[in-house]
Amino acid sequence: MSKNFLPNQYENDEKFSVQHNYLGQQFSDKDLILEKIREVVTRGDFTLGREVDRFEEAFAKLVGAKHAIGVGSGTDAIFLSLRALDLQPGDEVITTSFTFYATIGAIVTAGGTPVFCDIEDDFNISVSGIKKLITDKTKAIVPVHWSGRPCEMKEMIEISEEFGIPIIEDACHSILAEYHGRRTGTFGITGCFSFHPLKNLNVWGDGGIITTNSDEMNSKIRLLRNHGLTDRDHCEVFAYNSRLDTIQAVVANHLLDKIEAITNARITHASYLDSGLGDVRGIYIPKRDAGVKEVFHIYSFLAENRDALWDFLRDNGIDAKIHYPIPMHLQPAARYLNYKKGDFPITERVANQTISLPVHEFVQLQDLDLMISKVKEFYGHERN
Repeated sequence: MSKNFLPNQYENDEKFSVQHNYLGQQFSDKDLILEKIREVVTRGDFTLGREVDRFEEAFAKLVGAKHAIGVGSGTDAIFLSLRALDLQPGDEVITTSFTFYATIGAIVTAGGTPVFCDIEDDFNISVSGIKKLITDKTKAIVPVHWSGRPCEMKEMIEISEEFGIPIIEDACHSILAEYHGRRTGTFGITGCFSFHPLKNLNVWGDGGIITTNSDEMNSKIRLLRNHGLTDRDHCEVFAYNSRLDTIQAVVANHLLDKIEAITNARITHASYLDSGLGDVRGIYIPKRDAGVKEVFHIYSFLAENRDALWDFLRDNGIDAKIHYPIPMHLQPAARYLNYKKGDFPITERVANQTISLPVHEFVQLQDLDLMISKVKEFYGHERN
């Protein structure tokens, strides 16, 4: 790979009338943010400055956690959580194969061996499958709240307590998501959130945060993210550089006041799509659980003849995407783990049929109607 592939992707996505990328609209009030950044430049507290402290306190309160630690990315949030557990080579971490690459990359770079588990029809890890995978080498469970739908946490916590294995929540998609009234990021020993530009709460680059109710984990992670320093002159442990930039914290603080409205808009749009697409023969929309609050990082469903539908929607100006066509256990990077096609049938079926539509807060009613009408047009009929 000789050059960055993302600029071409950004340029290609601009041609769609209904886009996943909405950043120009979200930051139309950028002058307000730039004025606050000007204050940071004047003060010069670019590294772990006042805005980071303010954001950490506000985010912990928002989620309902005792502590929140700003870090460089959602990937680093998972990585540092695992490092704080003192993961050793050969230690196993149970997780899902239906996730973004970062979940697995964080496990591997932290020194662990990912042990994959199949998913259920809600696209989340099969909790009943976790117990069968536990060995004396298992050191953590990393569930992924896929696209902002919380995993089945009651049974997972019971397994965690029975075997003494900590849970690290990959909550990168799920800010403000709730499982029976409790917000994600508060069930595990840590919760890991991402502020990548296309997350529900986003910044002008990479950023992440770790939530925890553990004083011990809070202390360890604060050391690990900042070179192991207890102050300018004393290093407790040789560690990493993964600090949420003060400038990014300015952007995050600016959006924090809007996150409830952002979330409610996404839920409303997803509900509208559910109603409009619910009778279409040829697609499967995951069942919505009354006890679960989904926040819809994206709107995903399963589609027969998925690739043709994908082409058709994109030909009609709709930026449909596939998240993700190749599950993690079948990626080239995972060859050394010796998994094969057929090992996780639900995961592989979902990867072959999943398709995603934009559902962000700037999608308009006419955009939703266009997406519904084009899906119906493709299949040519509705359920009787």
